[in-house]
Amino acid sequence: MSERSTITRHALTVLAGQLAVMAFGVADTIVAGRHSADSLAALSVASAIFISVYVALMGVLQAMLPMWAEQRGAGQPEAMGHSLRQAIYVCLVASVIGTAALLSPGPLLHWTQVPPALQVEVKAYLAVLALALPPALLFRLYSTLNQALGRPQLVMWLQVGSLFVKVPLSIWFTFGGGGLAPQGVVGCAWATLVVNCTMLALAIWLLRTQDIYRSLHIWKRMEPPHRPTLTRLCRLGVPAGLAVMVEVTSFTLMALFVARQGTTAAATHQIAANVAALLYMVPLSLAIATSARVSYWLGARQPGRARHAVLTGFRLAALMGIALSAIIFIAKNHVGAIYSSDAGVVVMTGAVLAWVAVYHAFDAFQTLSVFVLRCYGITVAPLAVYCLLLWGAGLGGGYVLAYGSWGPWADQAHTAAATPTPFWAASAAALGVPAVLFVLMLRRALVSQKARLTR
Repeated sequence: MSERSTITRHALTVLAGQLAVMAFGVADTIVAGRHSADSLAALSVASAIFISVYVALMGVLQAMLPMWAEQRGAGQPEAMGHSLRQAIYVCLVASVIGTAALLSPGPLLHWTQVPPALQVEVKAYLAVLALALPPALLFRLYSTLNQALGRPQLVMWLQVGSLFVKVPLSIWFTFGGGGLAPQGVVGCAWATLVVNCTMLALAIWLLRTQDIYRSLHIWKRMEPPHRPTLTRLCRLGVPAGLAVMVEVTSFTLMALFVARQGTTAAATHQIAANVAALLYMVPLSLAIATSARVSYWLGARQPGRARHAVLTGFRLAALMGIALSAIIFIAKNHVGAIYSSDAGVVVMTGAVLAWVAVYHAFDAFQTLSVFVLRCYGITVAPLAVYCLLLWGAGLGGGYVLAYGSWGPWADQAHTAAATPTPFWAASAAALGVPAVLFVLMLRRALVSQKARLTR
């Protein structure tokens, strides 16, 4: 099978599972939107905070993929099992940190001036998701292991199957019925907790029963923390997690700043963020599949084939990124009606999605590049770029445009014309620079490796 076919098949399997997980958020957004505009606004703020915490911690665990794929390529299955058990320590620490953050959002909500009426529901929503975080992170560990093994199918089926549990539970818990009182938007969080626990239980059962895990000897007695292994895990995971945190918190703070503009702007931003996240699943899936293949070939001591895998994945990501951006730009005026029946939200969404299309084109390039850079041990430089551009130029520039006294959106922040468009415009412009820089870093890594081989 060709490298292109292998990466495409792996990516499509990952994508199917990721889209199922994203459908959780889409379903919750639609359910909250049908419940009330206030519920949708509360979901916008609460989900932005949760996603920031979860995705940052998930990034730490996802960064273990190159190490495990490399061990697989080197023919060291028992080393994979050992490092997986050590990764559980990292996962437990991450769970404690994340749970504490979700249970104490007050200072952040106060600093960003989220309206007090929204804060009550936001805090209630996050309190439930604090319980859902540990099983979600442990399941991510299982998912990353399967990606490193080149066998993401089991994860996909669990994620797709869970969608058929999540959607009816969200509707039932939110609107009530059958003896259950309506929970409002917090009902979506309770549904997430049930689904996360169920998926983790099934993952543990599969680890104990499926033959593909037998050679890893996963169920050996848990060793004490092993410093060299944990050091390697942290060197990969911590910078990667921090980089993801910077990227995602730029969205979180954007949602919180937009919340000041009122319910219509907050609901519009929630839809735009949901669409952007949905689009992101395509380059993410390609990046996961490509990095798994690159690390596998590096572990097998075949750097030429690793380079071929890089170029193959890059071409696929570029093609899909440009195509999806074009589709969203063409359909921008029709997407809002899928999420909301509020005419003001629908109209405002069309204007914002034009910038989401630009954002995604750059996002496709930078996502593939940053994942593959980790295969070559390059993690700190992308973190520095993210901090400077996404927080500084993107979020900071958007804030100045939205709340400053100059530019096309001057003096609209607290009027009926208030819109999240300036935040998305600044973020799209800021993301273009990392996209170029990461491609150049990746090119340099490949050239350096080729030079070392020819000496």
